[in-house]
Amino acid sequence: MSRYKPMLRRRREGKTNYHKREKLIRSGKPLLVVRVGSGNITVQLVKPEMGGDKTLVSTSSKELERLGWKGSPKCTPAAYLLGLLTGIKAKEKGVEEAILYTGVKPFVKGSRIAGVVKGLLDSGFKVPCSEEVLPSEDRIRGEHIASYASSLKREEYERRFSGLLRKGLKPEDYPSHFEAIKSRILEGVRR
Repeated sequence: MSRYKPMLRRRREGKTNYHKREKLIRSGKPLLVVRVGSGNITVQLVKPEMGGDKTLVSTSSKELERLGWKGSPKCTPAAYLLGLLTGIKAKEKGVEEAILYTGVKPFVKGSRIAGVVKGLLDSGFKVPCSEEVLPSEDRIRGEHIASYASSLKREEYERRFSGLLRKGLKPEDYPSHFEAIKSRILEGVRR
């Protein structure tokens, strides 16, 4: 006779995959946790401990805005820049590698999470990942946004990109704006 075993609350809510998490914790390495919210991306490096996870490094899209980022806080270029910034901050604190933990969500090719991982890898940080799932260089720079904007008619262009235009950024300038913010992040390392 089998007994009923209730599902744990966080698994029932779709927040935690305990089998995957246990395997990652056994590695002894910090976990890379990326959360894409409705208006923000948060990247954390956490060390699992008995009393709860200890956050080693945390970065969010708000930090990019302080560096002058005018683009969307949750697009692929912003995700890459967050990964780059997180990797630099982690290396300053002596953390050099981590394992990606996505919870119950799958790791999708070319996603914003993959953009964060690409930024971390470009900073010299180590994350086990196949090159095939990372977004292309033109997607990271925002060239897909610029080309899409140039294909729209005037009314549609103003409607779709009203938020960017209010901030003073034309969508066609995404690649150059991306490069400017990337150089600001890298300049902070050289100081």
